Amino acid sequence: MRASRRVFGAALAAAALVMALSGTRPADAQSKDVVILAAASLKNALDDASAAWNKQTGKLTKISYASSSVLAKQIESGIPADIFISADIPWMDYVAERKLIKAPSRVDFLGNQIVLIAAKDSKLDLKVEKGFNLRAALGNDGRLAMGNVDAVPAGKYGKAALESLGVWPSVADRVAQAENVRMALTLVSRGEAPLGIVYKTDAASDPNVRIVGAFPDGSHPPIVYPMALLATSTNPDAQAFVDYLKSPAAKPFFDKQGFTVLK
Repeated sequence: MRASRRVFGAALAAAALVMALSGTRPADAQSKDVVILAAASLKNALDDASAAWNKQTGKLTKISYASSSVLAKQIESGIPADIFISADIPWMDYVAERKLIKAPSRVDFLGNQIVLIAAKDSKLDLKVEKGFNLRAALGNDGRLAMGNVDAVPAGKYGKAALESLGVWPSVADRVAQAENVRMALTLVSRGEAPLGIVYKTDAASDPNVRIVGAFPDGSHPPIVYPMALLATSTNPDAQAFVDYLKSPAAKPFFDKQGFTVLK
């Protein structure tokens, strides 16, 4: 129950943030800052890359992090921004089908992996394979922290992997679904869930967790982060920032967190 209450509270906080952005973004439309809507799992790497670009050029960014599903819906509702970086292809397809991006700017930017994590002092080590006993590893009443399995990319990838391995039916009633992958990470980091499924890059960002198992290749769709300019963007610096993110200068920031740079 503690995990469920925490997820519910975090969801409310995320909703409040989104409403606040919706109410205040018109001011940004007049700003020369580059406004980016980015998947929550990108925070560490993208913050570092943005800071370096600022130091190099003197230009600023404003970055809003949330689940790709939340960001896509905000784009659909007209939130002013310049760049969208999704944690999966379907949510970029969603905005593309509504002609909300500049199609020629779209690029498959990054790759990632999903892993099973536990608290740093956990003694667990699991071989993630067909039919592995994940329910037993959760204990009597432990929850498996994941992003929302119907909307959050990390949650969708995680569910797909567990289904592929024949494990999902045994844990479906023990999942604590979070608003985004960083909230799932927090549940494990704070000891409110014994295990969680997050990106490898999220695990690298939090010293209070460790990886206890890796999902085999082919157990879920490839994890790809597409990036595109939004159709309503008129900021000439937006393309410059996209070009920087794809350049060798920015690659180390993503490498450090464990992303695979595709472009």
